[in-house]
Amino acid sequence: MCQHSARPDPPRDARARLRHTAEDAFGWSRLRPEQLTAMEELLDGRDVLVVMPTGSGKSAIYQVPALLLPGPTVVVSPLIALQRDQAAQLDDSDAPDAVTLNSLQRRRDSEHAWAAVDSGDAEYLFLSPEQLAREDVLAELRRMRPTLFVVDEAHCISAWGHDFRPDYLRLGHVVESLGQPRVLALTATASLPVRDDIVARLGMRDAARVIAGFDRPNLYFEVRRFDDDGAKRDAVIEWTVRAARPGLLYAASRKDTERYARELAERGVRAAAFHAGLDRAERKRVHERFLAGELDVVAATSAFGMGIDKPNVRFVAHASVPESLDSYYQQIGRAGRDGERADAVLFYRPQDLSLQRFLTSRRFDPDGVREVAEAVREHDGPASPQDVDSEVDQTHRRAMRSLDLLHDADVVEPTPEGRFELREDGAAADEAVDRVAGEFEKRRRFDRSRIEIMRHYAETRSCRRRYLLGYFGESLERPCGFCDTCAAGTAQEHTTSAGSDAEFPADTRVHHAEWGSGTVVYHEDDRVTILFDDAGYRTLSMPAVRRRRLLTRE
Repeated sequence: MCQHSARPDPPRDARARLRHTAEDAFGWSRLRPEQLTAMEELLDGRDVLVVMPTGSGKSAIYQVPALLLPGPTVVVSPLIALQRDQAAQLDDSDAPDAVTLNSLQRRRDSEHAWAAVDSGDAEYLFLSPEQLAREDVLAELRRMRPTLFVVDEAHCISAWGHDFRPDYLRLGHVVESLGQPRVLALTATASLPVRDDIVARLGMRDAARVIAGFDRPNLYFEVRRFDDDGAKRDAVIEWTVRAARPGLLYAASRKDTERYARELAERGVRAAAFHAGLDRAERKRVHERFLAGELDVVAATSAFGMGIDKPNVRFVAHASVPESLDSYYQQIGRAGRDGERADAVLFYRPQDLSLQRFLTSRRFDPDGVREVAEAVREHDGPASPQDVDSEVDQTHRRAMRSLDLLHDADVVEPTPEGRFELREDGAAADEAVDRVAGEFEKRRRFDRSRIEIMRHYAETRSCRRRYLLGYFGESLERPCGFCDTCAAGTAQEHTTSAGSDAEFPADTRVHHAEWGSGTVVYHEDDRVTILFDDAGYRTLSMPAVRRRRLLTRE
């Protein structure tokens, strides 16, 4: 059993205790109301989902309560570099140490990390979701009995999420196998369905939801539309050359990142490309040079940016349309963290949506699904993800995706230890594949519908900020005055008139004869956007809804 050193008793009132600990251990004289609310819920024993903008202090929400709870704190974080940064920040404070556990460590370093947590010298243990697929790691964690289990970048756990990581999908089973410690899920980006998915997949009990405002008033939103690809590419270069720096330029492909970086460098801009095809050392070098101010622009795929904490990024530009508003908001959130003006510019060509459909459309893998199902069926007892990995001829990612689909299609079920077994009414192999095919098709419809929502954002003539915030469930009463549609004067003309959304307010459950049940997401002028449970997002004309009585309240 790990032994944690005695700590001085802070004041008894919860908020006073939290403020006292924050100042004593970290030197923070002020905590935001949302931070305090989430911290109080954790001290009260509740699971908590926190959605707060990038740079608003989400990490503090576990760092402070951890010092008032008796056991160690486990932090699941997706990137090794991010883990190291977070651990280094804690080591610079007067709080107990933080240690990391990852696949790049030598065995001796891992043993030292476990020993530090075991003795109580380290309060925080950072590891990746992939580490939790290992039985030896789980056994050690069960022995140490953590009291707080933190999932950073929690949108990765959602099938709706835009940064899909299969190993995030079994974290709920991990929590259960650890005896249900308090769970804290943190993300900067989560639309309403993603929040529900996070809570469900983590098995969060009576979860408190702390949702801070999504608005970033210092960001200027703009969409520049093109019909010709060459003209769009030239415009991207010209705009970036003249833009305030430093900045990030996102592109759809590795080839495009290298092309933009090369052309910008030829124009005198200190630019570099970043994508998953570069070796680890080169990616690290680009990352460090950008943070150190040695690069003006990084032309990157979506692989770049998570964990970037550079306050003076003056723009985030997209040379092509991203796959969803979730991705878009996550990426533009890296701009203007110092509170000064920053630009979020999308270079939009309608034809690029076809590329996104191609990039996001995975092919169904019946052979892979059948092989994973058979591996679970034939294993001697419930199978762990490690067991499945070792018994199939597939990549880890492919095997975990098939296992997740089998779970969501109710073909396999988890045990309390986080292993998997066939359900008692276990389907035959062909029937199992058919069930999974239906689940796969449902996910594909969702992905396609999110691309259509990106189209609506790019083509709207109403206030662009209102549209973006509405997608995340936040209302803005009037046009913002700080986006391109407001500057052009179209936003006011297309603002929803007072009371026009009274028939089907946001969050209302509705039913459609063809698409079934859904939830109203947003009203824009004479249109309503609904997230249907099985059909994904759909935008309907309100005159048509009224004339044909397409919607009824549930």
